[in-house]
Amino acid sequence: EVQLVESGGGSVQAGGSLRLSCAASGLTANIWCIAWFREAPGQEREGVASINSDNRKYYADSVNGRFTISKNGSTNTLYLQMNNLKPEETAMYYCAYRDDWWGCAHPQRQHFFGWNQGTQVTVSS
Repeated sequence: EVQLVESGGGSVQAGGSLRLSCAASGLTANIWCIAWFREAPGQEREGVASINSDNRKYYADSVNGRFTISKNGSTNTLYLQMNNLKPEETAMYYCAYRDDWWGCAHPQRQHFFGWNQGTQVTVSS
């Protein structure tokens, strides 16, 4: 069973940076996609960035150039480096997976699995 645990959230001022971590265990598939999502109060959970087992990376337009997704293969940990954060990016951030590449370029909540509690990011103005 795949388990994902998010960490690294916190409070920063606008323009600041945070690095989120997603520790993945039980991910034995040779082909997979892991995505970062965020959900602000009253809004839909949206895909922010994703990476597949071939190390291809995808970003939502709103974060492209400011966020970087990466993975440490030796520790099965994924990261989301977030720079120049904006107050409207205050949200709970989650990572989730699927064991293929389908939908990896445009991750949608209903097609991903392994949801955990997330990590809160708060950006103050």
